[in-house]
Amino acid sequence: MSRRRDNYETTWWYKFKRWVDGDVDPFGKSMEVKLPRKRGERRRNLAWRAAYEKELTRIAETQADKTEIMKARGIRYFQRFYRVMSVVLCLGIILILLWTVASLPVTGNASNPDNNEVAARYIEKGLQETGAVNIVTGMILDYRAFDTFGESCVLFIASCCVLVLLRLDQDSENESVRKMRAESDDRHFEPKNDIILQKCACVLTPIIMIFGIYIVLNGHLSPGGGFSGGAVLGSGLILYLNAYGYKKMEKLFTEKVFKRTTLCALTFYCLAKSYSFFTGANHLESGIPLGTPGAILSSGLILPLNICVGLVVACTMYAFYTLFRKGGM
Repeated sequence: MSRRRDNYETTWWYKFKRWVDGDVDPFGKSMEVKLPRKRGERRRNLAWRAAYEKELTRIAETQADKTEIMKARGIRYFQRFYRVMSVVLCLGIILILLWTVASLPVTGNASNPDNNEVAARYIEKGLQETGAVNIVTGMILDYRAFDTFGESCVLFIASCCVLVLLRLDQDSENESVRKMRAESDDRHFEPKNDIILQKCACVLTPIIMIFGIYIVLNGHLSPGGGFSGGAVLGSGLILYLNAYGYKKMEKLFTEKVFKRTTLCALTFYCLAKSYSFFTGANHLESGIPLGTPGAILSSGLILPLNICVGLVVACTMYAFYTLFRKGGM
């Protein structure tokens, strides 16, 4: 007895029988029917493809031209807007200043702000409340310390602006920048071998620096303070630079030292006076002793604030000089 095959549908006999009956074409899936080409059709297809690619290129160029035109138009509109806004801003500042001057009180009027009790309080109770023998220092670093902090910030911002405008990038690959840096680099013109200047600077620089430190530290006891003492310290740094050159000066004072010193001084000033203002506004004891009037360690926070202001002024003076001279520190 024969056994029935389970794969009958995959046998050649079954496929042949279906082909004879016309149910399926066994070569239909593997055969490719090619229509006869007309004469010149290949040439027309190549010409059509070339025209298509040419049209795509023209569209891309048109889009690029439109983009450039829009960019140039945007720059032109921005320049016009910048000029108009500059004029409007200047006119606004002028009008505000004229309005302020017109609103000033009449000279000699008894009700003017300079005739109130503030000036009398500075003179009568300045030593008791600030601990500073120098009334002017007590006024600008205690009563009006917030204004002094703003002035110190103005110096720092001014030096940063000069640094942004005049600094020459050492890593720039631009030919014009390299040429400007080469022209501004006057190190080969420095009087490195000027024995007279170096000997004078060797004697005068320590004296100038010590005198500047004295002015800063005694600002609460005698005329002086951070602004005048910082100017003296800055002049000492500039004298040393001109005598010994940038190579030796860079071992002591660099751009990184300038940024860190100025930032630390302003941060300490801000935090110290913020604490003082907070305790004073809430009628709390600050816990900072005023010391003995006339002593070097007295007047509370005025001495460290004088030091901060002196550092900011000295760094700013030196930064201005180096930036205007060679575009860097």
